[in-house]
Amino acid sequence: MESLRGRLLVASPALLDPNFRRSVVLVAEHTEEGGAMGVVLSRPSETPVAEAAPMLEPLVEPGDVVHVGGPVEPGAVLVMAEFADPDEAAVVVFDGVGFMPGDSEPEDVAEATSRARVFVGYAGWGPGQLEAELEEESWVVLDPDPGDVFAESSEDLWSAVLARQGGSLSLLARMPSDPSVN
Repeated sequence: MESLRGRLLVASPALLDPNFRRSVVLVAEHTEEGGAMGVVLSRPSETPVAEAAPMLEPLVEPGDVVHVGGPVEPGAVLVMAEFADPDEAAVVVFDGVGFMPGDSEPEDVAEATSRARVFVGYAGWGPGQLEAELEEESWVVLDPDPGDVFAESSEDLWSAVLARQGGSLSLLARMPSDPSVN
């Protein structure tokens, strides 16, 4: 089994689960024994970080909202950031993008990073579960760009990631969310 850590899972049109429909997930961990864990990048909430977690406000731009990282542990708060020195991250996922250490001070992390995003919850798969979903063609596996994690228009990320692939995937990117109105 090849680990998908650091890769994007882009929901195929066949994936109708409302937690993942038209979503983009960054895989943060993937092992044969432990399954997989990631964060949904394309689900902004309407709740400002300043309101939900004021102590994390120094990490983000004014007005940034909390993103829903997935249906697992909705009370868990995760911060992904782009670190100047990847050794400062608790876990690096790809290209200097990783998780803020839980025991660090937000002001210190803000100085060590160029940008950050706050997530509540995460996506998780038990051993073999993600592989079964891949066999069902529920996901398209693609390479990430650091900008995907911090996209200004994250609700449009599904279309943007598919469009930059070219070919048939770029056609898929233009599919309306409700094909019956096409």
